[in-house]
Formats: sequence, C-alpha cells, structure tokens
Amino acid sequence: MHKHTSKKGFTLVEIMIVVVIIGLLAAMAIPAFQRVRQNSRVSAMDNDARQLASAAQQYMLENSTTTVTVSYTTTTGAIGSPLSDYVKQLGVGYTNLNSSAITVDGTFAFNHPQSGSTTDLEYNAEGQRSITVP
Repeated sequence: MHKHTSKKGFTLVEIMIVVVIIGLLAAMAIPAFQRVRQNSRVSAMDNDARQLASAAQQYMLENSTTTVTVSYTTTTGAIGSPLSDYVKQLGVGYTNLNSSAITVDGTFAFNHPQSGSTTDLEYNAEGQRSITVP
C-alpha cells in the first residue's frame, strides 16, 4: 500500500523570504508616512495661523487698536474673548499660544508636539510663516 503525502504548502525558506520582503517594505513605508503626517500637521498650523491673524486684523480694524491678546484653550482648541466673535476654534494641542499678543505689524509664534519642530514656528501679522520648519 502506497502512502499519499501531500506536497502542498510553503517551505520555511519561502516563508522567510516573504517575511523579509514585508519587513523591507515596512522599513520604507513607515518613515514616508511619518513625513506626510508631519507635513500635514505643519500645514494645519499654517492654516490656523492664517485664521488667527485674519481674526486679529479684523478685530483691530473694527476696534481701532493695534494689539490683541489671544485666549486659547489647549485641550479643546477654543478661542476666547475678544477674538471669539471672529474665529471660534483652532486645532487642539498648540503650545505657547495662550496669552500671545498679536500686533498690527508684529509676529506671533506657537508650536504643536506633532509638528516635528522643536522650536515655535513664527508667523507675521498676516499669518504667513516667517521661518522654515527645521
């Protein structure tokens, strides 16, 4: 009587080759994903800076003043008075933004832990970034 042995399946070498290929693909994809995520956070910061600067400019124009103080809640992103009539909310988690003063021709700065930058990003009174991301 002849025993039937199945030859179906993968060998250990074939499985190891597949695992190595998956590891190489992951090693290339993860840093690229992190760069995209970091660039996305910086773009969101740039957009929030433009909104904040626009609100400050509108407030200063309507109230004949040259300075406005920003009241910002880190956990919710809520903007407090006096700018709350012009912009309600920004992204959450920004640091060094609360109690910042925006002047009609000055700069303001803030940061986010996920921006990839160890220093605050500086924006002019129109909300344009003054320095490049390190």
